[in-house]
Amino acid sequence: MTFEEYAFARVSALLRLARLLTGDEHRAEDLVQDTLARAYARWGRISRMEQPDLYVRRMLVNAHHSWWRRRSSREVLVTAVSERPDTSDETAEVAERDALWQLVRALPSRQRTVIVLRYYEDLDDSTTAEILDCATGTVRTHAKRALAALRERLGRSAADPMGVF
Repeated sequence: MTFEEYAFARVSALLRLARLLTGDEHRAEDLVQDTLARAYARWGRISRMEQPDLYVRRMLVNAHHSWWRRRSSREVLVTAVSERPDTSDETAEVAERDALWQLVRALPSRQRTVIVLRYYEDLDDSTTAEILDCATGTVRTHAKRALAALRERLGRSAADPMGVF
């Protein structure tokens, strides 16, 4: 597979992952562009790997973490003030999803990354661990802590079987 074929086939999935990690569409586009530029320079080696997509995802996650650490990229995101959701079910669902996403965005970077990879990207623990270059136990620990923090912020008990988490 050529780099152009790979990029064409995977750019939308990479953009979705980057947007979930960054919470900003424009920053996500820049992140994917930087990651694909780096992948292009190494494509000969990457394309011979057993799972090149995992490697590119790891590059994207690492680039996100590096970018986040740089002082110059720290921006204060201001959420728009919104009115109460309408009584229609669809609007309420969107508002609930947005409120939940705001809670996910408030998590520490590693916990947020694990939540995004496991629940938004639907990857298993071992694949998530491979992307993050850590042990599966570390992934489970980050997920457990993130879910506990989300439950606490939502005001639900950890034993609540009917809750979202």
